[in-house]
Amino acid sequence: MKRSSHRIERVNGTIKEILSELLLTQIKDPRVGMVTITSVRVSSDLSTAKVYYTVMGDEERRVDTERGLKSAKNFMRKVVADELKLRSAPELRFKYDDSLDRAMVIEETLKSESLPAKNGNSEQAKPRETNGDPDDKS
Repeated sequence: MKRSSHRIERVNGTIKEILSELLLTQIKDPRVGMVTITSVRVSSDLSTAKVYYTVMGDEERRVDTERGLKSAKNFMRKVVADELKLRSAPELRFKYDDSLDRAMVIEETLKSESLPAKNGNSEQAKPRETNGDPDDKS
């Protein structure tokens, strides 16, 4: 791993920690409730940081949370700059991380696909018996 990419990874992790702590302790906006920062990706020149987050709740809750995060963005950027001791902090761009939603859809699909085999005809679940001859088609 190159030295510069190692630095970027450290900055990503540090920003994630700072923002997570801010959301727990200092951001009092009621729109920003059950938010989890899942990852941060800083550009190589440190000018922008994509902050991926998830939120518990429905679509309306997600939209409210997005508005709350955008409202607190400048405050959080200043704190990040102070903590990282950077001349200029990266611009924070909040992106909803839908990977958890996609995983839940996949899990539900898999569950619904496996239910017929469990609840259906038990003969389908058993392997067909042969007389030991692999070519036996009976």
